[in-house]
Order: sequence, then structure tokens, then C-alpha cells
Amino acid sequence: MEPIRIAIDAMGGDYAPAAIVKGAVLAAKELGIPLTLVGHQDLISRELALLTFDPDMIQVHHCTEAATMGESPIEVIRRKKDASIRVALELVKTNQVQGVVSAGNTGATMALAVVVLGKLPGIERPALGAILPSFYSQTLLIDVGANVDCTPYQLVQFAVMAMPLAKYILKRPNPRVGILSIGEEETKGNDLVRQTGEILRKTPLNFHGNVEGRDVFSGKVDIVVCDGFVGNICLKLSEGLVENLVGMFKEEIKAKWGSRVGYLFMKPAFQSFSRRVDYAEYGGVPLLGVNGVVVVSHGASNPRAIMNAVRVAKQAVENRFNDHVLEGLNQYEAYYRKMKPMRLWDTIKRKIST
Repeated sequence: MEPIRIAIDAMGGDYAPAAIVKGAVLAAKELGIPLTLVGHQDLISRELALLTFDPDMIQVHHCTEAATMGESPIEVIRRKKDASIRVALELVKTNQVQGVVSAGNTGATMALAVVVLGKLPGIERPALGAILPSFYSQTLLIDVGANVDCTPYQLVQFAVMAMPLAKYILKRPNPRVGILSIGEEETKGNDLVRQTGEILRKTPLNFHGNVEGRDVFSGKVDIVVCDGFVGNICLKLSEGLVENLVGMFKEEIKAKWGSRVGYLFMKPAFQSFSRRVDYAEYGGVPLLGVNGVVVVSHGASNPRAIMNAVRVAKQAVENRFNDHVLEGLNQYEAYYRKMKPMRLWDTIKRKIST
């Protein structure tokens, strides 16, 4: 295998470029991966001058534009040909790097990944997953916002695409798959959930049926499949819950001197809990279904989150994520052929409703 080099969108993220550059230096030191920082050379060099690093491990690729968090993907695609995320993706396309990490505009990153790299053969829509802490370990929730309106066929593809991520990142030899619904019974849920469940039961996937919202964190399954509308609400609700619980807990500690004393004894346990629910420990997740390794990180990523996102990108390259996705699609091709009548009916229904 050729040496791995990862490009980082140095201008993407709430705290770019400072936090991104610090994270890149940390990743180069801790993981030993050569990196290419893509962005405005003067701004990046200014941050690098404050840090100690091996110049052989960090390159800077200059570009003049950046996709801001408030811009629409279409605006970035049409008007910003020299945006840092686009340039980074083009480095992947020309094999100058093997993967990209970005904490920038998620919509623009996903749209440009499709435009620049293209989709894997047979993939209808790329999907974005999120690794959430569960009672025993972690759970992969997919999709979390890339696709709002989905067909049963696409949800099955999401499950297939998630398998390599669950196997090689979560270390699950035979990942258990569930579909998010309002009850465990097969009859529960809307048409999309029921039809997807019916298809998944006929595939060789390790399908455990419907799961409820509480099961996302119970460890009952390793992969939870849903459309992007539901998944994004689930993800944002989880993030808000953690932030508010931590905030309320800090207020309670400060309110009474006895609580402060007790905290001194419980501090190691609370620190361990904080790390367990901290998004920075997971870094980011690959955008599954595009013809290249693209890892999307949280907009508020700190240096540690960027380092861990680079780790995920390295694992995706080393474990040939996309090759495994294609293998999975080929393995279930016979099942996909059976789904075509359902896909045709879905198309007819959409046209009638519009």
C-alpha cells in the first residue's frame, strides 16, 4: 500500500484555523501521519509559527477561499472554485492524498464530495453516520442529515455501507442492525420503516428488527438505521441533552459546599464520564458512498477532535472502507433486484403526490 497522507481543510470549523492547525500538529506527532493543510498560507503559517512540529510531516497547500458555515452548498459549488474543502477533495481525486478531514460546512462538504469524487458504483445517495456512546460501548446512527427523504432501498444501502465502519472502527465482527421506529413490533412505524424492515429481514445482514429511541444508547444493536430527518433530530437532541446535563450538574456542585467536597472524591469518575460522552473522542465519521475517504467532523471540533478525525481517516484508508462497501453491494445484488418493483412504486407515489 502506498504511504498514507491526509489532507485537512484548515479553514473549516468554528475555531479555524487555530484549532485545526493545532489538531494537525497533534495528529502528526501522535499518529505519525504526514498531513497537508489546505487553506490560506499566511493564516496557516501564522498558527504553525506558534507550535513545535516536524516540517517533513506538515505541508501547506495554498488556496484563497473558504466555505463559511452559513453558505448554501450550491453557492459554494458555483462561486468558490478555490474553496479549501474543494481543493482538498481535488487532492484526493488526483491521488496526492488518500483522504480528507473537514470540520467545516457539512452540506458543502457532502455536495462537493459528490461533485468532485463522484459516488461509488451502485450507490444512490451517500450517507453520514454518527458514533454515539452506548451503555457498553458505541452505536453507529445512520443517516444523520445527508438525506431527508429516503426510500426503503436507500435505507438498506445505508445499512450495507455502515457495515465496514462498525467492523473496523467499532470492532464488531458481525454488526447487529436495527431500524429506528416507535415500537419493537414489526407492525409499528410508518410505511418507510415497515417496508425497510421487510427487506432487511430477507437479507443476510444481522438484522434485529425495530429498535426504539432509548435503544440507541442501550447497546442493543451496533447500527441504527433511519432517514436523515429523524437521525439529525436524534443526534441534535442527544448533543443538547449531554450539554444541559453537564451544565446542570456543575450548577448543583457549586450550590452546596457538601457537594463540592463530594465532587473531590468523585472527580475521576466524572472525568471518565465526560470523556465517554465527548464528541472529541470520536473525531468524525466517513461520508459513506463517495469514491474516496472523506471524514466529516463536528463544527466545534477542538484539536483533539481533529486528531481523532485523522485517526478515523487513516483507519478508513488502511481497512479499504470503500472496497468493503462495494463488496457488500455486490453480495446483496440479488436482493436489490427484488427491490426494484418497490422502488418503481415509490417513484410513482412521489410523482402522484407532487
